[in-house]
Formats: sequence, structure tokens, C-alpha cells
Amino acid sequence: MAMVIAAALVHQPAYALNEAEGYKVKAAFIYNFINFVEWPAEPNAGPNLLFYIIGSDPFGESLAMIKDRAVGGRKIIVKNVNCVKHLKNCDVLFIPGSQKGRLEQILDALKGAHVLTIGDTDGFAARGVIINMFLYEGKIRFEVNLEAARRAGLRIDSRLLKLARIVSSK
Repeated sequence: MAMVIAAALVHQPAYALNEAEGYKVKAAFIYNFINFVEWPAEPNAGPNLLFYIIGSDPFGESLAMIKDRAVGGRKIIVKNVNCVKHLKNCDVLFIPGSQKGRLEQILDALKGAHVLTIGDTDGFAARGVIINMFLYEGKIRFEVNLEAARRAGLRIDSRLLKLARIVSSK
């Protein structure tokens, strides 16, 4: 079911998305990303899947569609944070473009953690973010940095990878 949604989003008609519409589509993509990523089995994994946004939240109400939904039996909890010292506590981290100048600091804080990093800023995947969304010919697409995923101990389903542009770290 989730893959059908992802495929439908990727093949949406080409038209100019306004910012609010774009973040609704990105929220749906994120839900699908989470469904097609496998985290290592951890004895301390709680009942919730913690989704953090660092810095300013560009989504507004767009994340309402994924809040409190379950993935793999874990309820998605969305939280906005500003401090990097607590980032290892989350499962998914969205890094908006407003954090471009802090990206290396954020990624350094996550070293050794099993955190799926997601962004939507040009060049983020090449700089070490695992999944980065971008606009191409009026459609939202995404790229995956498999090296970054391996470093985080995450496995990305091949069905998701077939839809992605694969990039390497610089």
C-alpha cells in the first residue's frame, strides 16, 4: 500500500507546487520513506518512532497526516528541536534548508546513531544526509546516499531505491 502511494507521488502530473502543497507532498514522501527503511533491532526501542525537525519547522500543518500514525507497530511522534545534543534520541531527523550552515555539526552529533536523516536542500545528500528531496520538472523527487545509510546502520528497501537517484558523499 505504501509503495503504491510512493509511486503515485513520484508520477504526479507536472505542475508548479506552491510551498504549502509541496510540504504536504513531502510529508507523504516521508511517511513512505519511514515505511521502507529498516532500523537495527534495538532492545531499548520504545513504542514510539521519534521524528524530530531541527530548527524552524517548514511543514506547518502538513505533518498532521503522519502524526500518531503507526509504522511497524510504533506510533510516530513529531517534535521540533533546536539543540543538537539530543538528536541521537530520535529515529528520523528532518533537516530543513535553514540548517544548511549547521549541517556538519548536526551530522557529527549523529555519528554512531541509527537515525534516518532527511532533507530538502540542494546538495544535502552529497554532504551526508541519507535521503534528500528535490524539485525536478515540477515534481518532487528524491535521492539517497547509501554510504550515509550504511554508516547509520540502516537498510533501505530496494523498492524505494528503484525510485531514487543514488548519490555519493563528496
